[in-house]
Amino acid sequence: MPTRRITGRITTTTMTEADDALPGVSASAAALSTGSLLRLMSWLSPAFPVGAFAYSHGLEAAVADGLLRTGEDVRGWIAALLRRGSGWNDLLLLGEAHRAVAAADEARLAEAADLAEALAGSAGRRTETIDLGAAFVLASQPWQGGTASAMPYPVAVGALAAASGIGREAALAAYAHAFTATLVSAAVRLVPLGQRDAVGLLHALEPLIAATARRAAAGSLDDLGSAAILSEIAAMRHETLVTRLFRT
Repeated sequence: MPTRRITGRITTTTMTEADDALPGVSASAAALSTGSLLRLMSWLSPAFPVGAFAYSHGLEAAVADGLLRTGEDVRGWIAALLRRGSGWNDLLLLGEAHRAVAAADEARLAEAADLAEALAGSAGRRTETIDLGAAFVLASQPWQGGTASAMPYPVAVGALAAASGIGREAALAAYAHAFTATLVSAAVRLVPLGQRDAVGLLHALEPLIAATARRAAAGSLDDLGSAAILSEIAAMRHETLVTRLFRT
């Protein structure tokens, strides 16, 4: 079933009040106004009502199968998703949605939404990206400039970021960090990990998050592709787990 997409007039705003450059982040991403920073912090906060805490992205099945036993295992798992897995594809789709809205090209945005749904490698992954996207569009209505309808999560985030005048790389970095933090939070409950270990994982993954955001900002749909096979299998395995805490 095709995903419904954003409708209505697309407007953009201008970024101002550039901050000092941050280590590991390009000047374009660092040039973020206070208002834009606050929007990203709100939209991708764990408290934003999209229900991301209910999804483990297959990590629960990987733990159940004994693939993830330590914090280092979790770090490697998430790193693989960012470098060459579903996390990487999500970032490219976010970037494409951002370009589409910046160019006021609704057909291009519609194609990005359909592609995001088609690239979901399992029923659980499709449910995750569609449900999170629908919840994000609904919760972000106070910031919407037009009438928006449901679309996959990374496409919805990219579209709203562009319509709000937030730079592509900054949006990518914030999304990649939120993706990472959600999986680390799931690992705290499943592996389990202590809170200090979880913070250490986020710190260790910061350089990769920044580098991947820069790479995705310069990339295109030609760079799509996933080689994180164990993660895809885990996502499918999760659908038949007898006992589970998470929806995926």
